[in-house]
Amino acid sequence: MNRPDNRELNPPARILMGAGPSNVHPRVTRALTLPIIGFLDPQFIQIMDDMAELLRQLFGSTDSFALPISGTGSAGMEAGIANLLEPEDTILVASCGFFGDRMAEMARRSGAEVIKVSAEWGQAIDPSLVEEQLKANPRIKVLGVTHGETSTGVLQPLEELSNLAKEYETLFLLDTVTTLGANPISADSLGIDFAFSATQKCVGAPPGLAPVNLSQSALRTIAARKQSPSTWYLDLGLLKGYWQGRTRVYHHTAPTTMIYSLWEALRMITEEGLEERYARHQVNGQALRSGLIALGLRLLVPSEICLYQLTSVLIPDGVNDVELRTRLREEYNIEIGGGLNQLQGKIWRIGTMGESSSASNVLLLLSAFENLLPRLGFPVDKGSGVSAASQEFSSAI
Repeated sequence: MNRPDNRELNPPARILMGAGPSNVHPRVTRALTLPIIGFLDPQFIQIMDDMAELLRQLFGSTDSFALPISGTGSAGMEAGIANLLEPEDTILVASCGFFGDRMAEMARRSGAEVIKVSAEWGQAIDPSLVEEQLKANPRIKVLGVTHGETSTGVLQPLEELSNLAKEYETLFLLDTVTTLGANPISADSLGIDFAFSATQKCVGAPPGLAPVNLSQSALRTIAARKQSPSTWYLDLGLLKGYWQGRTRVYHHTAPTTMIYSLWEALRMITEEGLEERYARHQVNGQALRSGLIALGLRLLVPSEICLYQLTSVLIPDGVNDVELRTRLREEYNIEIGGGLNQLQGKIWRIGTMGESSSASNVLLLLSAFENLLPRLGFPVDKGSGVSAASQEFSSAI
């Protein structure tokens, strides 16, 4: 086998403060190096059972079926759509950004009828518009919502939408890719029938798995399908046979070391405590927002509907988007994200997620902004961002 060179694989150790992935704790990285055992080994089955219980706790559920799907967050999204919907079923998608639009597109490709209610990017969905569609279209089977819109940093309030799903007897499908591990999900109390997420953001594991949680209503819907889902790999009825029950039925070879890493990340979440973890993300996000505002920067999302773990900053006139992100990476070893679709070149997306959510990272980033922005034509009061963030940290103690 010919190779152009014999270079050793040696990627840089970045400070990841973009929209994902986030950094991973050494304990989680170490789990990736543990010995591989068989996918039906009794010890591996025990790990699966433990993980399912940890995921139920994280999703805020007790009477549910939870598992990590082999694939990224988009695989979790596709699994929900492909299993809950049959051809010619109707889904109402409430979209306030790029990933809400992706949900609608996946549903369209599955053969379902798609009705979409949209909000301006940077704003939350108006529940009254959702109710209008539910009233006008009693055939709607699923209401699909993005809890945390990664393209903008909007945290969608859920209570009114969950009440509408219950009132109109629709299944409630929720994208929690950016919220699981940083915001309470409360699947049982909100009546969330299918929640999906990803491991690489606030959960604190490498990318590659999509945790999902299914209610009993969702399981009954899948069991009552007239035909099998179009996807074999993401068929949750088949996966349930491997992940649950006394006798496990082989489905596919599980990504053993990825499951080890998620198990360790979930163990670390348990050790930290859910309320403490939620508070950590909020404090760090508030401090970052305060520091950015003190520098004279404007934020896309109002504070009452913001994701504290993902902050979208409007790029000042005259400042080159790519140049700032390049200098951050080359001079400070920090990665932040740019805008998607209609917000490309208009915002920076700054993540304080999981292991990356720390006071030291917030202060380092603000210090870097204080040094770089004046060089790119946007004057700031040096020290103002760090000072404002430090005051937030002091008041949180």
